[in-house]
Amino acid sequence: MPPRKPASKDPEPLPRSARKDLTRAKLLQAALTLMGEGRSFTSLGLREIAREAGLVPNAFYRHFRNTDELGLVLVEDVGITLRRLLREARKMDVAPRDMLRRSVSVYLEYVKLNRLQFLFISSERSGGSRILRLAIRNDVTHFTNEMAQDFRIRGLYAQLPTASLQMVCGMIVMTMLAAATDVLDLPPDQPLLEAEMSENFVQQLKIILFGATRLNDALTRS
Repeated sequence: MPPRKPASKDPEPLPRSARKDLTRAKLLQAALTLMGEGRSFTSLGLREIAREAGLVPNAFYRHFRNTDELGLVLVEDVGITLRRLLREARKMDVAPRDMLRRSVSVYLEYVKLNRLQFLFISSERSGGSRILRLAIRNDVTHFTNEMAQDFRIRGLYAQLPTASLQMVCGMIVMTMLAAATDVLDLPPDQPLLEAEMSENFVQQLKIILFGATRLNDALTRS
């Protein structure tokens, strides 16, 4: 008689906090999935978001008061993750001349891996809910100020007034947002087009930084 196999144990139930995080993530992903089907965020109802997530409508209210609040979380999540990735890219042990390309590479890869999130950002930045437009605008300002602060810490463009430095960083961020739209519009499996777009992005940023350098040098001599 063959030996009896030990009875399989039921998986340990998730802690309450983990279940709550999982449900919240399902709702966020459900909204993104619906938008990926061509829907605008403002057209989504909480019931269909809950249904797409495989949840009852009451589960939505345990995490968000309304769809705008869910959208605000999506905006915040993209901003926090992207700022962290670019900070890490700037800290990597690469030559200064390679830092720009490295940052561009990190950013474009993040956009490709988070296509639905950036479709959402691109759509809501110019239309839809005023609450979300303001949140995206505030996140852009936060991004701009953090970049300007990083430049100051590194001693870059030391002669530029704060307002001028923030203007330079704002131009960089706007260029990044425009590049994200270009990435989203790329046809699949077109490495040459992607490489051309990436190089164009790098050259645009170089022009912005070259202008900042010339202005900084002029102020140094004055």
